[in-house]
This record gives sequence, structure tokens and C-alpha cells, in this order.
Amino acid sequence: MRQKTAENSTGKRNNVENFIEIVVFAVLVGIASAVTLWLFYRQCVESMLGTGLYHSDMKAYILEMQGLDSGYSFPYPILFKLAAVIHLVTGSLPTGTELAMALATMLLNSVAMIALKIMLDRHVGAELRKAMPGKAWLPGVLTGTVAVSLFFVSMVYPPTGIYLPGIKYKYLGVFTANPFHNATYMAARPFAILAFFKYAELMPLYEQDNAHKEYGRDYILFSVYLLLATMAKPSFTIVLVGAAGILMLWRMFHSKFRNFMPTIWLGVCFLPTFADLLYQFRGVFVPQEGQEGGIGFTLGHVWLQYCSNLPLAIGLAVGFPILVLLLNYKELCRDSIYRFSWQIYGMSFLMAFCLYEKGFREMDFNFSWGYMYGIFFAFVGALLVLLRATGKADTKKKKGLAAIQWLAYLWHLVCGLYYFWGFLQGAMYY
Repeated sequence: MRQKTAENSTGKRNNVENFIEIVVFAVLVGIASAVTLWLFYRQCVESMLGTGLYHSDMKAYILEMQGLDSGYSFPYPILFKLAAVIHLVTGSLPTGTELAMALATMLLNSVAMIALKIMLDRHVGAELRKAMPGKAWLPGVLTGTVAVSLFFVSMVYPPTGIYLPGIKYKYLGVFTANPFHNATYMAARPFAILAFFKYAELMPLYEQDNAHKEYGRDYILFSVYLLLATMAKPSFTIVLVGAAGILMLWRMFHSKFRNFMPTIWLGVCFLPTFADLLYQFRGVFVPQEGQEGGIGFTLGHVWLQYCSNLPLAIGLAVGFPILVLLLNYKELCRDSIYRFSWQIYGMSFLMAFCLYEKGFREMDFNFSWGYMYGIFFAFVGALLVLLRATGKADTKKKKGLAAIQWLAYLWHLVCGLYYFWGFLQGAMYY
């Protein structure tokens, strides 16, 4: 009888703790969804009016959603198709088209928060619960708060002006994990998060005998996530494919081709994405009249047009992840997900620094979108490590080091909230 009473008490306590976690996360996502919806809606309305406020590409996206000539090529349909479905409901409203696009952008951005929360719980939740036995609700609240807050961090920048050496703009040339003016970037992010984690989870497993059979479901999920990310915006995909390709080839050569078939099986997961990338990038390799086409090689030429101090720009964009790396460098050997986050960042940097689209697209610096995904996942990896280190901080020294890292993250978050507030006022992104 006492045992049943104890079990009932434990069950009720767990229910209460789960309820607290769910409510706190729901409130945070609700607030984030409300403020981002307002921003995206203003971007849509003002872009259609042509006022110059709330600068974005929303007008072109709305025209694309309606099947009209936008003047651009957007061979990645997920955002536009979702907005078109929502437009079936909102179309009768005075600004129904604008509302449909704003809702579609907000929904995909908020789903990304939920996806990140699930991944954080999956990879550090158990360790945090073990480290915080007296407050079982705290780990879930912590991961939920981190998951939502990450979608508001930005580069570090002086709030009253740009007066740092070689830094011409607060955003251009430095870049951020959260470019609020680009809806397609945000549309791809939930799928990018799922693809990133699924590939990182498969990396320690795919070389095992019959891994493609034992983990077949994970192979399929990774392939689907990556294809969806590509169909939303290919910028993350080309970075992941580049990083994954180098890693898999290096492992194959290092093993003297003993893992040849496992590599082929994992490589098959990329085939649907490769097919879609060929379809999407066909225009890049077809020269326009009087214009050169294709991908060119450079050493920072395009990037340096916007910023002449790249080391400082890198520090302003990923100061927090760099600090976490310096204080937890041993985690690179222990944690494949953390290691892969830096491999993604490294590949994104090399692509942005060394590649450009020839012709009229050159100064668009489209490879910077991949670099911004690299920044985002450098933050994701750093937060995984810091959450784990916080749970294990059992001495004054460890607690002090964890506090320093959280302060660095808070610096990025405060700048990001101020940056977002500027967007809400109609300020320009750069």
C-alpha cells in the first residue's frame, strides 16, 4: 500500500514538473511567435506598399506565392506553397495575401524553435536531470529557454553606431545567426536543424556492419530532412554536403576503403537532394545575355567589399562559440555533434570566403547565407556543451567558468534583442 502511494506521489510530481516545463516553453514560443508575426506582417504590408520601411524580399515572395512574375527565380517552393495553402483561408481579408505569407514564415520559424528544444532535450536532457535531481522541472525549462532565445541572438555590435576598425556595418560583413529580413532562411531552419542532428547522430554509426539496415529509419529521415531543407532554401544544404563529403571521403581513405559500402549506403541518402540542387542551380550555370555565369574562386574579394577586418568580424559574429571552444576544447574529441557544428562552421566560412557567383549575382554574396547557417550551428554546438558543463559545475571554479560563458551568450542575446527591436521600428537590416 505504501509502495503504491509512493508511486502515485512520484507520478503526480512528474506530471506537475512536465506541466511546468510545457507551460513555460509554450509561453516563450507564444511570445516569440507573436512578435515575429508582427514583424513579418509589417514586412509584407510595407513591401507591397513600397514605402521602403521594414526592408525585405516579401513582395517578391508574395508574388511567387500567387504564381505571378516576381522578377526573380525561387526554385525552392516550401514557403510559397505553405503560404498559398494559408491564403485559401485568409484570402478574403483586406490584407489576406500579406497575412498568409507572414503566418507561413512565422510558423516555420516557430517550428524550428520546437525542433531545437526536442534535440536539446534528447542530447543533454538526461544529463541535466541527473545533475539537478531536486528540481526536475528546471532542465526542461532551461533547454526551452535556450531554444527560444537562440532565435534572437545576433552579432555583437555597438548600439549607437559602427565605429569599430574595419567594420562598416553592424550586419553586412559580420552577419548573424538570425537575419530577420530573409524569410526563406527562416523557412529552411526547422529542416536544417533536424538534418544537422540526424547526420551528426549517424556519423559514429554508419561504418558499422549492416548499419543501413539497423538504422534504416534514421537514414530515411535524414534524407527527407535534407531534401526538405533544400526545397526551402539550399544554402544550408550546400554547406552540410560539403562538410559531410569531405568527412566521409577522409574516413574512407583513412580506412583504406574498408568502409566503402557503408559510405555508399549513407551517400545514397544524398541523391534526392543532389537531384534537387541540380534543378535549383541550373540558372547559375546558364549565363544571362551579356553576363558571365557559373561559380568563381576568390580569396575574400566579395566579403571584403562589406568589411575590411575579417578577424574582428568573425569575433563579433561567433564570440560566444569561440569562448566556449577555448574553455571546452576537449569536447571536440568527445562529442561528435559538437565537433560537427564546428566542421559546419568551417565549411561555411571557406565557401563564403573562397566562392562567389559570377555575373550580376556576384555582389549579392549569396554564399553568406550558408555562412549564417554556420554561425547558427556554431551557437547550437556551443550551447550543447555549455548546458552539459553547467549541469556538471560542482566547484566554484567550474561555476565561475560557466557563468562567464553564459554572460558571453547574454551579450549576443541583448544585442540581438536590440537588433530585433530596430526591425520592429522599421529600421534597415544592415
